Amino acid sequence: MDPNDRSYTNGEITVHWKPSTCIHATTCYKELGRVFNPRHRPWVNMKGAGTDKIIEIIKKCPTDALTYEWNDSSKESEKPQQLSDEALSESVEKMTGKPVEIRIMKNGPYVVEGDFSVTGADGVEKKQMVMTSFCRCGASEDMPFCDGSHRIDNFTSSCD
Repeated sequence: MDPNDRSYTNGEITVHWKPSTCIHATTCYKELGRVFNPRHRPWVNMKGAGTDKIIEIIKKCPTDALTYEWNDSSKESEKPQQLSDEALSESVEKMTGKPVEIRIMKNGPYVVEGDFSVTGADGVEKKQMVMTSFCRCGASEDMPFCDGSHRIDNFTSSCD
């Protein structure tokens, strides 16, 4: 576990934030600023909205930098489980007809969701995926994936 990781609870769920994974897509604070506000400390206010709304926004995180778990383990079955690479691969194989959706984040990455795989320049399939973010600014140290460098470089795009 990274020492910079943070956890916040409202008694019903615990929200986990992994800053090393966060690409600062801004979805969380643009859609639920009462809970996710980077100008406040702590930046997550679990009293800012109901549990269902917090979960709804966490599920929109393009990198899983924000995740949650139920404090009452009997409710854990309500939450989709995090999958191992092998289980994810099997899950992707079972997906049928789900179209790939590509969203352009304003001044940020391309967010790709659906049934797809990433193939390297050598033609070797790197990984089957259901969601990832691809760099648009060219500054990522984890190419072709976004690592949030667009924020440091103040990347802007006129085609958003």
